Amino acid sequence: MRAHYNVTTSTAVALVAATNKTVLSVLAPTTFGVDLLSFWFSFDGTSPTAAPVFWQLMSHTAATAGTSTDESSTIAQEGGRSIVTGFTARSAYTVEPTVLAEIRSSILTPNGGYYEYEFPLNEGPDSAVSQGFALRFNAPAAVNVRAGFRFART
Repeated sequence: MRAHYNVTTSTAVALVAATNKTVLSVLAPTTFGVDLLSFWFSFDGTSPTAAPVFWQLMSHTAATAGTSTDESSTIAQEGGRSIVTGFTARSAYTVEPTVLAEIRSSILTPNGGYYEYEFPLNEGPDSAVSQGFALRFNAPAAVNVRAGFRFART
């Protein structure tokens, strides 16, 4: 079985109204890429009339890494042979990374909204070496979000 991993935001990340915010990213080292298996996120909003949050799953080249408040999110190995991961993950960006390209997007209610997507076997996106993926959000009103990735080495 190939090794697979997960990473989540260590705490809820506050979204500021009408502002793009990258909440979580995972990047591969210079020796292999990231094979994205699934991703999820949830909101803690309580208003049933709140406008939906726009979310984006992005490919991330790390051309400009941006700045995050959690520069070392913990990556956990879920299964497979025990090997050094080499991946890095960050969350709660205060300066947005650049050279992001949208893979998938939609809107979801922040009123306790939850979304999870598992890519069909061998059909998820994969990255080049030293690149990866990010989740970015834009909410019309302030709300908190938690997010996570499940991935493997390519």
